Amino acid sequence: MKNKRTAIIYILLIVIIASAFIPLPFYVTKPGGAHELDPIVHVDGGDHDDTGTLMLTTISMGPANIYSYIWAKFRDYEKILPKEDVRYPYESDEEYNVRQYYLMNTSQQNAITVAFDEAGKTYDWTYNGIFVLGVFPGMPAEKELEAGDRITAIDGQKLKESKEMTDYVQSKEPGETVMLMYERGEEENEVEIELRAFPELDGKSGLGISLADDRTLKSQPKVTLKAEEIGGPSAGLMFSLEIYDQLVSEDVAAGLRVAGTGTIAKDGTVGRIGGIDQKVVAADRSGAEIFFAPDDELPEQGGDLPTNYEQAKKTAEDIKTDMKIVPVRTFSDAVNYLANITVSK
Repeated sequence: MKNKRTAIIYILLIVIIASAFIPLPFYVTKPGGAHELDPIVHVDGGDHDDTGTLMLTTISMGPANIYSYIWAKFRDYEKILPKEDVRYPYESDEEYNVRQYYLMNTSQQNAITVAFDEAGKTYDWTYNGIFVLGVFPGMPAEKELEAGDRITAIDGQKLKESKEMTDYVQSKEPGETVMLMYERGEEENEVEIELRAFPELDGKSGLGISLADDRTLKSQPKVTLKAEEIGGPSAGLMFSLEIYDQLVSEDVAAGLRVAGTGTIAKDGTVGRIGGIDQKVVAADRSGAEIFFAPDDELPEQGGDLPTNYEQAKKTAEDIKTDMKIVPVRTFSDAVNYLANITVSK
């Protein structure tokens, strides 16, 4: 009898431990941290003895198991997201990571150009080719190309933008072939691929890849961002503010602890992000005094969905923080707000 009870206990322990490794089709998100940007962003010659602090905010996200799923059900500001809300259909782990890298890289480039435009500094671009973000299953490129490859030429023609390649491929008939020159790591390769009718393009010819332009930004002074562990584009606004702060002589943060979030477009528009409530919590825990939230314009089909600013303000009220929630639609909105604080001091 004793041996039987012992065996049952061991079996239960094995089941409990094994359950932690069984993935569910969900992700769990929760408040992350507020990270000071000065150690992350470096502008040559831009070190100043500012008393203010600019911070980006993050959320923590990971695949759910049975325990994290149940725990999240009972925790404030922890959310359960269906896998399809996070990943594209058929997207592999590698493709997801490549897409996150590309979004972050684009966000950083936009942040630099927006800050440089505001400060009246110059920059230039070098075109590297077409970046492969993902490959669709069952399409011609599936066995030939991988996420992260860089296409530089098609049928001997050097490419200057992704639209050139899209127009060229769609001008051909299904069944025709094209020769692609591409780079993978340090190697340069060439491959011939037969085109196929692509249902998502109303039957036009396609390779079955999602792509984007790959460009390198050259600025003077040089900007270096050490943000390898931060994925996605939501830190764009705060990157812009830190770069701008290091380009100008004044203390942009006005001696305060300033956090925030929001994507940044090339024209300085601040865009909507996910997990705004969790980022408000993260900023409050880090002692932020001001939090910039996107005052985004929702589409008509948005229904009763609150704007990022509305949701951030409600969260601030719920957690009873003294942190001031400030709505911004553009990078200049944030700069002007902080400049007025400096003047009032």
